[in-house]
Amino acid sequence: MADDVTHFDAVEAYCDASSYLPGETVRLHVWCATGTYDVEVVRYGTGVVWSAASLKGEAHHTPDDADAHGCHWPVGVHIPVPNDWPSGVYIVTLRAHGAVHDRAVGHAMFVVRAPRPTSDVLLVLATNTYNAYNNWGGRSLYTGGHEVSFDRPYGRGLIVRPHTERDDRKSPPTRDGEEPDVDGQRLQRFRFEHGYAAYIGSTGWFTYERRFVDWAARRGLTLDVAVSSDLERDPSITSGYPLVLGVGHDEYWSGAQRDGIERHVARGGNYASFSGNTMFWQVRFDPTGRTMTAYKYSAHRRDPVVGTSDERSMSGMWCDPLVGRPEWRFLGAGSAYGLYSRYGRSTPRTSGGFTVYRDRHWMFEGTGLSYGDLLGARDGAVGYETAGCRLGLDEYGLPFSALADAPAHTEVVAFAPASNLGADGYPASASFTPGSQVDMDFIAERLYGDTSDDSIDRVRHGAAVMLTCRPFDGGGQVVTVGTTDWVFALGDPAVDRVTSNIIERLRA
Repeated sequence: MADDVTHFDAVEAYCDASSYLPGETVRLHVWCATGTYDVEVVRYGTGVVWSAASLKGEAHHTPDDADAHGCHWPVGVHIPVPNDWPSGVYIVTLRAHGAVHDRAVGHAMFVVRAPRPTSDVLLVLATNTYNAYNNWGGRSLYTGGHEVSFDRPYGRGLIVRPHTERDDRKSPPTRDGEEPDVDGQRLQRFRFEHGYAAYIGSTGWFTYERRFVDWAARRGLTLDVAVSSDLERDPSITSGYPLVLGVGHDEYWSGAQRDGIERHVARGGNYASFSGNTMFWQVRFDPTGRTMTAYKYSAHRRDPVVGTSDERSMSGMWCDPLVGRPEWRFLGAGSAYGLYSRYGRSTPRTSGGFTVYRDRHWMFEGTGLSYGDLLGARDGAVGYETAGCRLGLDEYGLPFSALADAPAHTEVVAFAPASNLGADGYPASASFTPGSQVDMDFIAERLYGDTSDDSIDRVRHGAAVMLTCRPFDGGGQVVTVGTTDWVFALGDPAVDRVTSNIIERLRA
């Protein structure tokens, strides 16, 4: 069950959209193996806002291609979204009557958007990435699929699971006397014990954005919330927000989504990315917006748009020459030059923190940090996936971006070692179709034309970075903190202060 969670639980559901405005209705599509079930909706951080009991259950047919084209279950529940529901994340819990206790509960989730800004800050959940990793129905983009549907449940543990300090992390910090868990056995034990898919450590509300929302609540910071596809569907979604945030693992972006965030910054808005492997793959949506396509490693061979006038929409790397739009032109950093840290055999014994270089930068105000100090090491802030750049050292011994097409005014303030992985570098427990990906070889071949030693060495070594840049003349500012695991370190006073400094400056 931990490798294919389809219908493991006695009740499962998905919403007909990922986000809604007040006044709209959530149509919840439900599959239930027992005769009746209950539904409860909780606004995260607030409490129960809606419930219904003893609803009739039915085990509908699930198509063989549900992973790619959806389940097509009928609507089981209509959930009204009143006009007074504030923007936020809403968790749907379903309980099947009479089911075995550890299989009786299923979850779905949706976001309520604000019709007009109620905060200075808009948090965009990385729901495209949730969908890419989700293998409910059979396949994900990591296990042989090139299309994935939003019209299916999220896998077990993606939305709700037990709290644990390190057991569900891809790059848990090591304690004194421990050796690095290069094969990910701690995560394997945890997921098999609870019946969770391997990707719970890679993506999902529970792993990443939830932690940031908890931190914001402790700081008294109000957030409006949207989802990845809102940037695709509604170009005005960022209007009125001085600051837009991405958090955790925001890997999959469509062309329209990227156009939207770049338009926001070009017009003077700001963007902060507390994310690793950010904007690495380009995706496309079908006309319904509910099926997402990404050929990834085979895009240059298999994607039908190659060789047409739409070739730049190829669903491969943003930095692929056929797309010609590297993510570092906007973020100042990308994963071709720093993808993994403390994952498998990529820098397994590094500190887990950023080394501070420009200690007088405004990011570090009030932290007490000095040149050479470590930031976030105790909690493993750097890992498991990162965003980086080629670095050089200036005449003062301080780092700068050596990427020829880095944005203007790029200033690297801290970095940590990171690397790409060859075939022998991944954890033994890595869950993807065998032979489907060797990032180091693939990136070398696409960027430099072959997998010679020279080409491989050009992408082997990298650095996760913290930086600021201005991608557009006269536009706003971008801050990149290039690591997925920053949110795990928000309890560190210095990490807390750096995060606050970034948000307070960019929301002003």
